[in-house]
Amino acid sequence: MIAKDVGKALARTEKEPSVKRETEYYLANISKVKTIEEFVKDTRLFNYAMKAHGLGDMSYAKAFMVKAMKEGVDDKNSFANKLTDKRYQEFVKTFDFKAFGEAATIRTRAQQGTVDMYMRQTLEENAGKQGEGVRLALYFERKAKGLTNFYQILGDPALSRVVRTALGLPDTFASVDIDAQAKLFEKKLDIKDFSDPKKLSSFLQRFTSLWDLSNPTQMPQGSMSVLFARPAEYGVSPNLLLSIQSMRR
Repeated sequence: MIAKDVGKALARTEKEPSVKRETEYYLANISKVKTIEEFVKDTRLFNYAMKAHGLGDMSYAKAFMVKAMKEGVDDKNSFANKLTDKRYQEFVKTFDFKAFGEAATIRTRAQQGTVDMYMRQTLEENAGKQGEGVRLALYFERKAKGLTNFYQILGDPALSRVVRTALGLPDTFASVDIDAQAKLFEKKLDIKDFSDPKKLSSFLQRFTSLWDLSNPTQMPQGSMSVLFARPAEYGVSPNLLLSIQSMRR
């Protein structure tokens, strides 16, 4: 029901007192930020931006994010580009101080673009309180158009959970060789179908039906968070982790 009219659902989310309050503060202050240091110093602004990019659980890792923003994304060997989890790369692209300097925060992407992402993240989180299957479905719908191969799905715990459920595969299938998983997905599904609204809707209906059958009771919230919040070390070497840990503020 939410997916059929996301616009109305987002409008309701936007009117929630806490959401409205935080958004007004963000829009009133983000353009005043001229440096990376000013950005992370204003915890309220920084946390809003992190949540918008699906990184709310990593808001404490300010030094980690400072390093990512300082190196930017133009160099393929920059810190953010080396991370397996591309949410960090997207965050740096949004707040690209290295490329745009003081103008980084007046760009549409950093202002209304971030607000739009924050609304969608909040909508999905609120839906998750009603049922984890709903949040998974909404998350998959948001990511679907950008999917070009099944390895992207396998690299995301939440997306792969949706596909496994829709195909009736057990959770233990996740431990199978990743190439074998990809081949099975390719055999059963056409990745292009996820860009077709009607076919995507049909796929998600199948997912939600099978999810409800296999999950008569709600999954503990702690277990759900593992699907949506990969740790900062995802795709980072142990030595680099030690360096990052020393930078934490």
